[in-house]
Amino acid sequence: MPWCEECAKYFAPSSMTDDGRCPKCGKVADLPDAHGRITAKNLDLKALAKGEEDAGDEKAPWHFKLLLTGLVLYLSWRVVDLFR
Repeated sequence: MPWCEECAKYFAPSSMTDDGRCPKCGKVADLPDAHGRITAKNLDLKALAKGEEDAGDEKAPWHFKLLLTGLVLYLSWRVVDLFR
Protein backbone atom coordinates (compact mmCIF):
# COMPACT_ATOMS: atom_id res chain seq x y z
CA MET A 1 0.00 0.00 0.00
CA PRO A 2 1.44 3.37 -0.94
CA TRP A 3 1.96 5.65 2.06
CA CYS A 4 2.10 9.44 1.86
CA GLU A 5 4.12 10.89 4.72
CA GLU A 6 2.79 14.45 4.25
CA CYS A 7 -0.87 13.40 4.33
CA ALA A 8 -0.23 10.54 6.80
CA LYS A 9 -2.52 8.31 4.81
CA TYR A 10 -2.49 5.03 2.92
CA PHE A 11 -3.77 5.11 -0.64
CA ALA A 12 -5.03 2.39 -2.92
CA PRO A 13 -2.66 1.91 -5.85
CA SER A 14 -5.47 2.84 -8.23
CA SER A 15 -5.99 6.21 -6.51
CA MET A 16 -2.40 7.34 -7.11
CA THR A 17 -1.44 9.36 -10.15
CA ASP A 18 0.18 7.60 -13.10
CA ASP A 19 3.68 8.47 -11.93
CA GLY A 20 3.04 7.26 -8.33
CA ARG A 21 2.38 10.60 -6.67
CA CYS A 22 -0.11 11.43 -3.94
CA PRO A 23 -3.37 12.83 -5.37
CA LYS A 24 -3.61 15.45 -2.57
CA CYS A 25 -0.13 16.88 -2.08
CA GLY A 26 1.64 15.64 -5.22
CA LYS A 27 4.66 14.12 -3.46
CA VAL A 28 5.96 10.68 -4.39
CA ALA A 29 4.41 8.09 -2.09
CA ASP A 30 6.56 5.49 -0.35
CA LEU A 31 5.98 1.86 -1.21
CA PRO A 32 6.96 -0.17 1.85
CA ASP A 33 8.80 -3.35 0.96
CA ALA A 34 9.79 -4.92 4.26
CA HIS A 35 10.43 -8.47 3.12
CA GLY A 36 10.67 -8.25 -0.62
CA ARG A 37 8.70 -10.23 -3.12
CA ILE A 38 7.27 -13.56 -1.98
CA THR A 39 8.34 -16.39 -4.24
CA ALA A 40 8.36 -20.17 -3.99
CA LYS A 41 12.08 -20.07 -3.16
CA ASN A 42 11.82 -17.77 -0.13
CA LEU A 43 8.52 -19.12 1.25
CA ASP A 44 9.04 -21.80 3.91
CA LEU A 45 5.69 -23.55 4.36
CA LYS A 46 7.00 -25.93 7.02
CA ALA A 47 8.09 -23.04 9.24
CA LEU A 48 4.75 -21.30 8.73
CA ALA A 49 2.82 -24.46 9.61
CA LYS A 50 4.91 -25.03 12.72
CA GLY A 51 4.05 -21.59 14.09
CA GLU A 52 6.08 -19.32 16.28
CA GLU A 53 9.06 -20.70 18.15
CA ASP A 54 8.09 -19.14 21.48
CA ALA A 55 4.41 -20.07 21.36
CA GLY A 56 4.89 -22.62 24.15
CA ASP A 57 2.18 -24.75 25.68
CA GLU A 58 -0.90 -22.59 25.89
CA LYS A 59 -3.62 -23.68 28.27
CA ALA A 60 -7.33 -23.42 27.66
CA PRO A 61 -8.95 -20.45 29.43
CA TRP A 62 -10.91 -21.09 32.62
CA HIS A 63 -14.26 -20.13 31.11
CA PHE A 64 -13.80 -22.71 28.35
CA LYS A 65 -13.17 -25.40 30.96
CA LEU A 66 -16.25 -24.22 32.87
CA LEU A 67 -18.33 -24.41 29.70
CA LEU A 68 -17.16 -27.96 29.00
CA THR A 69 -17.86 -29.02 32.59
CA GLY A 70 -21.36 -27.58 32.36
CA LEU A 71 -21.93 -29.34 29.05
CA VAL A 72 -20.82 -32.70 30.46
CA LEU A 73 -23.06 -32.26 33.51
CA TYR A 74 -26.04 -31.26 31.37
CA LEU A 75 -25.64 -34.15 28.94
CA SER A 76 -25.14 -36.59 31.82
CA TRP A 77 -28.36 -35.39 33.41
CA ARG A 78 -30.19 -35.76 30.08
CA VAL A 79 -29.01 -39.39 29.82
CA VAL A 80 -30.13 -40.09 33.41
CA ASP A 81 -33.48 -38.40 32.72
CA LEU A 82 -33.90 -40.50 29.57
CA PHE A 83 -34.02 -43.75 31.58
CA ARG A 84 -36.31 -42.53 34.39
